[in-house]
Amino acid sequence: MSDDSSQTPVQSAADGQGQAMWGGRFTAKPAELMQAINVSIGFDRRLAAQDLAGSRAHAAMLRKQGVISSADEAAIQQGLADIEAEMAAGTFPFREEYEDIHMNVEARLRELIGPAAGRLHTARSRNDQVAVDFRLWVRDACRRVEGQLRGLQAALVAKAEAHAETLMPGFTHLQPAQPVTFGHHLMAYVEMFGRDASRFADAAKRMNECPLGAAALAGSPFPIDREATARALGFDRPTANSLDSVSARDFALEALADATICGTHLSRLAEEIVVWMTPQFGFIKLTDAFTTGSSIMPQKKNPDAAELVRAKVGRLLGSFTQLSVVMKGLPLAYSKDMQEDKVPTFEAFDALELSLAAMAGMVADLEPVAARMAQAAGSGFSTATDLADWLVRTLDLPFRDAHHVTGAAVKRAETLGCDLADLPLSELQALNQGITADVYDVLTPRASAGSRRSYGGTSPEQVRAQVARWKEMLK
Repeated sequence: MSDDSSQTPVQSAADGQGQAMWGGRFTAKPAELMQAINVSIGFDRRLAAQDLAGSRAHAAMLRKQGVISSADEAAIQQGLADIEAEMAAGTFPFREEYEDIHMNVEARLRELIGPAAGRLHTARSRNDQVAVDFRLWVRDACRRVEGQLRGLQAALVAKAEAHAETLMPGFTHLQPAQPVTFGHHLMAYVEMFGRDASRFADAAKRMNECPLGAAALAGSPFPIDREATARALGFDRPTANSLDSVSARDFALEALADATICGTHLSRLAEEIVVWMTPQFGFIKLTDAFTTGSSIMPQKKNPDAAELVRAKVGRLLGSFTQLSVVMKGLPLAYSKDMQEDKVPTFEAFDALELSLAAMAGMVADLEPVAARMAQAAGSGFSTATDLADWLVRTLDLPFRDAHHVTGAAVKRAETLGCDLADLPLSELQALNQGITADVYDVLTPRASAGSRRSYGGTSPEQVRAQVARWKEMLK
């Protein structure tokens, strides 16, 4: 998928000479192994829609600039429309002897309209052709993923709104820390996925410059209008340096980096679903729609969808690493190494889009086991911080002193085998005589969660406020 010439091809394999379209310099066919390593049509056929769009814009610009005739442009546009129809019908003859999507389209165009097809490649190269095709594809992929992320956020917001008061334990170090609400926990992921969506939107905006017209690497001597082709393809502007235009793949690297970050967020939520589904936790249930059974153990109900989403981040990170390694040592401008940019990018976005769809489905499907969550919310002396805060607010103890008293109360409760809320008042007063029975009002998980009313806190009123904010943002 490279071309070191921006001139009209003088020969095609369809001429019966067995040579590629770039074959004028060559007198023999490539070796079979050369053909095998060189061909890319097996994967870059996914760029067909973008390649046709770029060719339409290029042909229209060439005619407007007087580089080709109106008759040739009309024939080219009709031929491209016929090719698009063949592709839609599944009858387009993709052929490996033409290497890539660009040569396949041009060869078929020549078969359909004759010599006028050869004028389409005037003032462009496969180098800028693939650069614009790939930018268009990655830009579209970023926008698709941004939309999917909004859908996932909407599912999380709906579930959070329904469970703004459902108690669960909040964890640090995977140890019970403080009671929170399930709605608050889910809204944390809404924030994460919101940042992911903004990263994809930002990447799409940054890559929205058109390389078409940079030709092989140095620009074109023809009187082309790069602003016109950029506008026709929905770009903000043309790229400003022809060398950079054909050799840059940082737009794909940025998109893959964003995909990897998004994948880590998906993986964290997937991990929690896996953990919550275990009998030891028993926090949630998934229906048969997102679980599978065992071939030998009839009782099993496995969260395989979540496990597979959790694993996909490896593919995403691998794709980012793969393209980074391809690009890290390449001199300007184009090198054939860059043909290896597409497979990892295609695979990464396939994996990401499938994972986002699966996660949105699981979020809508899952239901918390509220009684089990509430029971766990009070475990591990999770209201200890509330006792310390009460001592500060009510008795005006310095927090470090209150922390020490609370630690002693936890130790005494452990000895007696009870929770803090069940510790006799006499035991608490033995630690500090100022403690009164009012302290028990803050030692329940519901009171603890309800008291966290600071902005972004876990109280039901704060959760509902954030739900309302995100519902408005997601409209």
